[in-house]
Amino acid sequence: VKTTDGYTVRMFCIAFTKRRPLQVRKTTYAQSAQIRKIRKKMMDLMTREANSCDLKDLVLKFVPEVIGKEIERACESIYPLQNCCIRKVKLLKSPRFDISKLMELHGDGGASEDTGVKLEAPVESSIDQQVASTAPVPGQDPGDWAD
Repeated sequence: VKTTDGYTVRMFCIAFTKRRPLQVRKTTYAQSAQIRKIRKKMMDLMTREANSCDLKDLVLKFVPEVIGKEIERACESIYPLQNCCIRKVKLLKSPRFDISKLMELHGDGGASEDTGVKLEAPVESSIDQQVASTAPVPGQDPGDWAD
């Protein structure tokens, strides 16, 4: 699937069939025709979601599993699903690097920006001077120090 900003990604989805209420049978297998319909609907939904946004927005959709919940709702009429999510996304191709687009996003970085004000050197405080005067001198006995 190709996103709006030119990235080509391959998305992998996984879903499990859900037991119906009051079901006695231990297993819940969908028939092969139902599986084909579910896969087709998964592909359509994933393609539509990825084509309509850029890569950054697509990644933000993966975290709360928005696409997985949408697939569950859409496939409910075919066969009930549970734990549907996008399990892996591969980045197949990224767009060519364009310096002009980068400059549009981040500005020129030239002299038009405010660079700040020059600061003066800090003046040594009186506390720093007192600490320096009471520092031990090599060869002097610490007992001779004045308190």
